Amino acid sequence: MSQTITYYLSLVSPWTYLGHARLGEIAARHGATIDYVPITVSGIFPRTGGLPLPKRAPERQAYRLVELQRWKQVLSVPLTVQPKYFPTDDRPAARLALTAKARGHDIAGLSLAVLRACWAEERDIADLATLREIADACGLDGQALLDESETQAGQQRLDDACEQAIAAGCFGVPWYEVAGEPFWGQDRLNLVEKKLTGEL
Repeated sequence: MSQTITYYLSLVSPWTYLGHARLGEIAARHGATIDYVPITVSGIFPRTGGLPLPKRAPERQAYRLVELQRWKQVLSVPLTVQPKYFPTDDRPAARLALTAKARGHDIAGLSLAVLRACWAEERDIADLATLREIADACGLDGQALLDESETQAGQQRLDDACEQAIAAGCFGVPWYEVAGEPFWGQDRLNLVEKKLTGEL
């Protein structure tokens, strides 16, 4: 029987970006399905002890940049360590992706395109026109998705996704859950794969 990876992601997280394609490759290798659940860290951090980047100690901020540079090199993923539009609001992108998901679309490609826009192309993913362009480029009706996502129903989807994440114990992104077991961070993807193969 196919296993499911529940994947909580922020579409402005560099760590989500670094692991996104690899997660898809792992799932494909093992015949697993991925349930993509876009969330916003602003809905998670205040309830789980996390701090937004600007409020973290300078030492933590500095080490984060070192780690991003390391992982960029190790994974050979195009990434601007300090992009022009970061930090930025991840909620419009999350609402867009959740709306596309609710309409039955596979949002793997859309999610990667949004992440790449921020971290490789230095585009403002909080800008609705930018999001429309990204969705259109993915073969979706960007304007129709935005029209729906920017309603109360769109916000409710995001609120529900954040509640689901909290209930699952999620306190950071990316967060993966396999058979009820949580894994935090793209650097745990090797353990996610071991869980899928029964080695864990």
